[in-house]
Amino acid sequence: MNIKEKLQEIREEAEKRIQSSEGLEQLNEVRVAYLGKKGQLTAVLKGMKEVAPEERPVVGQLVNDARVHIEEFLEETKSRMEQALQEKRLKEEVIDVTLPAAKMETGHRHPNTIALEEVQRIFIGMGYEVVEGPEIEYDLYNFTKLNIPEDHPAKDEQDTFYINKDIVLRTQTSPVQARVMEKGELPIRMIAPGRVFRSDEVDATHSPSFHQIEGLVIDKNITFADLKGTLEEFARQLFGPETKTKFRPHHFPFTEPSAEVDVSCFKCKGAGCRFCKGSGWIEILGCGMVHPHVLEMCGVDPEKYTGFAFGVGLERIALLKYEIDDMRLLYENDIRFLKQF
Repeated sequence: MNIKEKLQEIREEAEKRIQSSEGLEQLNEVRVAYLGKKGQLTAVLKGMKEVAPEERPVVGQLVNDARVHIEEFLEETKSRMEQALQEKRLKEEVIDVTLPAAKMETGHRHPNTIALEEVQRIFIGMGYEVVEGPEIEYDLYNFTKLNIPEDHPAKDEQDTFYINKDIVLRTQTSPVQARVMEKGELPIRMIAPGRVFRSDEVDATHSPSFHQIEGLVIDKNITFADLKGTLEEFARQLFGPETKTKFRPHHFPFTEPSAEVDVSCFKCKGAGCRFCKGSGWIEILGCGMVHPHVLEMCGVDPEKYTGFAFGVGLERIALLKYEIDDMRLLYENDIRFLKQF
C-alpha cells in the first residue's frame, strides 16, 4: 500500500470514528488518535525519510490535506454536539412561571437573645457598658480574686469543670469584673453577659451550660441605696412599671452585705397564683456590696472606692418573661416552640 492509499484509509477511518462518537470525550480521543503526537498522521510524517526526495512535497501536501479534512470534520461534529447539549439543557431547565414560588422560611431571634437584648438596652440606657471575657478561665480569676478560698464548696469538682488544677470552665461571669477592676480604669459601670458552666444534671430548671448577666459599679461613695435604686428601676423596665422589689439578706463570698432580690409577680400583681406558687413574689437575682477584700485583690483601694455587684440568670429572665415552664425547651431547637417568639 502506497502512502496515498494509506492517507485515504486514515481519512475514511477517522470519519467513521468521528461519526460514531457518542460524546465530546470520545471525540477528543479520536483527535488524539489521528492528530496527536503519537497519532497516525504523525507516524506518516515520520516515515517521510523513506520517500524519494522529489516526491516529498507532494506527499507532504497530501498529509496536510488529510489533517485539515479531519480537523474540519472534528470541529463540525463538535459544534453539532455542543448545540445538541445546549438544547437539551435548555429543555430540561425550562422554568414554568405558573408554578407557585418556593416558600422562604424566615428565621428570627432566639428567646434568650431577645431577653439579653432587652436587658442590655436597659443598662446601656443607665450608662453601663457591655464587657465580655473568656469562657475558659484561670482558677485565680474564677475563684481566688472573688474571695472564694481553696476549701470553698463551690470549688468542688461536683460543681466545676476543671481542665487542670489552674484552669476551669468559668462557673460565673464575675471573672470579667475582676479583670476589668485590675485595669484600674475607674469609675466602672458595666454588665458582663456570657455562657457559664456547672456540673449540674439536666432538668427543667438546671443545665450544665447556661448564661448569666453580671453587673458591677465601682466609684466613690457608692452605697447599698444605689444598688437598690438600680435594681428597682431594672425590674420596672423589664417586668412593668407596677413591679415592686424585695431584698432578703443572703450570703455570697464576694459581696458584703449580700441580698437576694424578689420581684412582685407580674402575672397576678402580687395576689398569689400558680406562677409565683401563691406567694406573690418571684426570686430573680442575687446582689450585694463588693467585698473590700475583693477590691483589694483586684487593685482597687477599698478606702477610696466602694461598689456593688449583681448577677441574674439569662434563662431565668426568659423563663419568667415568656412564661416557659421547662428550661430544656430553650436548647432543644424545636421549631414549633421557637416559632412562638
